[in-house]
Amino acid sequence: MTITRLHTGVRSSKIVKHAGVVYLTGQVADGDSVEEQTTKCLANIDALLAEAGSSNKDMLQVTIWLADMADFDGLNSVWNAWVPEGHAPARACGEAKLARPELKVEFIVTAAYEAG
Repeated sequence: MTITRLHTGVRSSKIVKHAGVVYLTGQVADGDSVEEQTTKCLANIDALLAEAGSSNKDMLQVTIWLADMADFDGLNSVWNAWVPEGHAPARACGEAKLARPELKVEFIVTAAYEAG
């Protein structure tokens, strides 16, 4: 069994790959609005997926936590433009208290990659 961990710290790895599936650590970003934070998070997700040999077309499941569900429409305005047509993952979105008070959104992504 091969498990590959990239950018591993004390608490987590930014990328974990196993058996054709890539798992990303929760992605958060700075910004004044949920739209700004979402845009930055999705750019981080793009970069991490590319490093793992995957892309947003290969996402299997995404869990999104919002600090306030009132930001749902703002999140979706950025999300809907980013997800490639015909490649929407299974998705859940809920409200949760995030790690820092300034955070508005966090993404947890699981995607496929070509295991070789």
